[in-house]
Amino acid sequence: MEAKAISKYMKVSPQKARLVVDLIRGKKVDDAIGILSYTKKAISRDIMKVVKSAVANAENTKNLDVDKLYVKTVFVDPGPVMKRTHSKAMGRGALIRRRSSHVTVVLDEK
Repeated sequence: MEAKAISKYMKVSPQKARLVVDLIRGKKVDDAIGILSYTKKAISRDIMKVVKSAVANAENTKNLDVDKLYVKTVFVDPGPVMKRTHSKAMGRGALIRRRSSHVTVVLDEK
């Protein structure tokens, strides 16, 4: 049985979030939290919250054993993009894209 947690509209580009997510895919939950706590990327703290939320969902709603959990799948989807302009020379404008992400973590028992 699987337990899932989703965090939407995270203020980070999907490319940067995937760098951190790739570190924990397939690991045990204790190892994944340890890896995330020592990763220097700023988004690792938010991804750790999603993993802990999935652990809480597994424990409270699915009645799974926390010691046997592992990260079955974890993926990052692109969210909406806020478009802003930045003034440039000679009256021109440059488009700035502020990207967001949706992070999904699925845990399962071994």
